[in-house]
Amino acid sequence: MNNRICDLFGIRYPVISGGMVWCSGWELASAVSNAGGLGLIGAGSMHPEVLREHIRKCKAATDKPFGVNVPLLYPEMETIIQIIIEEKVPVVFTSAGNPKTWTAKLKEQGIKVAHVVSSSKFARKCEEAGVDAVVAEGFEAGGHNGREETTTMCLIPAVRQATTLPLIAAGGIGTGASVAAAFALGAEGVQIGTRFALSVESSAHENFKSLCLNLNEGDTKLVLKQLAPTRLVKSDFLTAVEEAERRGASVEEMKELLGKGRAKKGIFEGNLHEGELEIGQIASLFHRQETVAEIMESLVEDYRQAVARVAASL
Repeated sequence: MNNRICDLFGIRYPVISGGMVWCSGWELASAVSNAGGLGLIGAGSMHPEVLREHIRKCKAATDKPFGVNVPLLYPEMETIIQIIIEEKVPVVFTSAGNPKTWTAKLKEQGIKVAHVVSSSKFARKCEEAGVDAVVAEGFEAGGHNGREETTTMCLIPAVRQATTLPLIAAGGIGTGASVAAAFALGAEGVQIGTRFALSVESSAHENFKSLCLNLNEGDTKLVLKQLAPTRLVKSDFLTAVEEAERRGASVEEMKELLGKGRAKKGIFEGNLHEGELEIGQIASLFHRQETVAEIMESLVEDYRQAVARVAASL
């Protein structure tokens, strides 16, 4: 599975874990890196000094490359970037903002930069900004999504046509067969969120993991489109959101309903009624909690079997 993504990040397998709020702490990131992929710490749920602590613990737990995922709308962005530079983090994945803002500064420090997009238009902007790789995320993904609502199967070939950058596919990918499909469409790596979010090493609450490991097809939905489209598990909170949207609630009302700390309450604290339960559509395929090592082994073997099936059919 050696390719441009492996060479760029210095990893064995072109598999990157999602930088998921309340799931992607140092334990998950280091486990993914130790298993041959690229683990990401999710800075979106961390105050600056908490992030520094996670970076240092990750360094102690792995001698392999790892990275930090940084939503660019973070309120303490300058401090976050400075910590990343001071701690000599080798890789940064940015999202939810303009990649031009910090890419040059990070690359001046020798840091590899990838940016997450939901359209080929923004992929071209990434190339103009000088990023090292682009992540194209379809709307099957859990959590915050692009407004285009483009599926991964449509998005990856469109982005592949739009840019020559190393391309990482995300959204609805959690098996080796889906890795093979993403590669067939032009991707050179994959970013996996949901399956790693439900792993033993994920920092998500066991209530959240248990709920998501018992989901069926159709048990997630894309809502909050007036604010930022977000894929959530069907729950009491999602019902309240849908009711507000049906009666035409204003943006201000929706913000008040969302409040603060909803994702923490649901994912990290395990409140399944009042929390914001972010997970991808592919969760319905998984019904057993696994270690990261087991997941990676399964991905590699399933990928090889999928490639062999395709080759045998030709």
